[in-house]
Amino acid sequence: MLDISPHLVEDKEALYLQLYRYFRAEIQEGRLPSGTRLPSVRALSGFLQVSKTTVECAYHQLLAEGYIESRERSGFYVVDMEWDGPLPEHAGKKSVPTAGAVGVAAAGGRVPHAAEQPEDGQPVSIRYDFHHARVDAEHFPYERWRKYTNQCMQKENRSVLYYGDRQGEPLLREELARYLSRARGVQATPEQIVIGAGTQIMISLLGFLFGPRGQIVAMEEPGYNGVRSVFAHLGFAVCPIRLEEDGIDVEALGKSGARYVYITPSHQDPSGIVMPYAKRLKLLHWANQTGGYIIEDDYDGEFRYHGRPIPSLQGLDTHGRVIYLGTFSKALLPSIRISYMVLPQELLAIYHEQLADFDQSASRIHQETLALFMKHGDWERHIRKMRTLYRKKHDAMLHILQEQLGPYILLKGQDAGLSMTVEVASDCTALQLAQIAEAAGVRVYPTSHKWMEPQPKALPAFQFGFGGMTTEEMEAGIRLLQKVWGPYLRKR
Repeated sequence: MLDISPHLVEDKEALYLQLYRYFRAEIQEGRLPSGTRLPSVRALSGFLQVSKTTVECAYHQLLAEGYIESRERSGFYVVDMEWDGPLPEHAGKKSVPTAGAVGVAAAGGRVPHAAEQPEDGQPVSIRYDFHHARVDAEHFPYERWRKYTNQCMQKENRSVLYYGDRQGEPLLREELARYLSRARGVQATPEQIVIGAGTQIMISLLGFLFGPRGQIVAMEEPGYNGVRSVFAHLGFAVCPIRLEEDGIDVEALGKSGARYVYITPSHQDPSGIVMPYAKRLKLLHWANQTGGYIIEDDYDGEFRYHGRPIPSLQGLDTHGRVIYLGTFSKALLPSIRISYMVLPQELLAIYHEQLADFDQSASRIHQETLALFMKHGDWERHIRKMRTLYRKKHDAMLHILQEQLGPYILLKGQDAGLSMTVEVASDCTALQLAQIAEAAGVRVYPTSHKWMEPQPKALPAFQFGFGGMTTEEMEAGIRLLQKVWGPYLRKR
């Protein structure tokens, strides 16, 4: 066997990293010339009295950085390369196996092969992107939108160039009140509606209305991390409340001491749970008993594909305890940056008293364009068309996932919205699977960052969006995923 003598020190750093650095230095300094065959994993682990996992991880890192190559049925060899001097200390850092990777190998799983990692320094070309918030841009009503924008920008409407109503353009609020009452069962007058540039802006305003820092805000666990971040930055204590099969645990909420709770009952983010009528009544009872407020984020309530639509929680509220949030980002286009909230009368009075000097954050031109779009019926026509289109995409995504990955996955959150959640039976982490996918040109989105207190034994989970993809792209992307994920999957 090759005569080597690495100095490995227990408890200093991971042994595989020490071994990797030893071989890297030997190759860089010419002591292991091109074409040298390295010892087999079994032979080296026996010689050094370390686990095969340690050797395997070191070799795979050397492979990932291009120091060695694997020859089929032959072994590992030092590559033939012209050196311009030592590589930087962090060369190839993107591909370094994490502690999680070591855990995968130790548990009997396989550490990702270098061929499945992106080449060091080379950008990966993403061919298929399963982002959960993308919309179908191909079917956006460009001509109608341009028409109404042009109407807004006529010279006789020069006032559109100035600051508008701080609460939002009156015509848009009128149209919104009518639409929400008809389509979502929301009880709202135009005076109760506040417009703003995105959900996080709306949450920031609510934070100011709620008062002193340090108050407890409860959130679904897992839940939308963008809202959680805003509350945390405003000084609120965010309390995660675990989900039951039908939504947030109301009993645990009652014990939390929170007076405010943020929920997504029409399509829970990211689990996809649709909260049933009975659970909604329990939640309203909690608010009435405690004098608390429920923040209902109905971010994609327009899209429900199977079963009867469930009206908003706010529509069931008879005591003014629900704050209703909505957005045009999912149903129309993300870049418009228009969201809104319907404030109960008690909070509306505080809003006028404390926030009357806050300037409007959403574009007045976009607001007036959207108001005309709604007034002339184009909004509801667009919703009907997109609901039909997204239903077809939703069903196609379900079929393709089951066909290609069925034995290895558990599907959640279907039947509503623009995404579904997929749990994958694998010993890899979600991050590792995402990196393997990205190296092959497929971008997928783990849900791990939506947990405040992650479950250590949970399966890796991803939100698969279908709104911005064609059926052909979905099929090709998932086929490719099945190919590159295949070695790391196990049957449920």
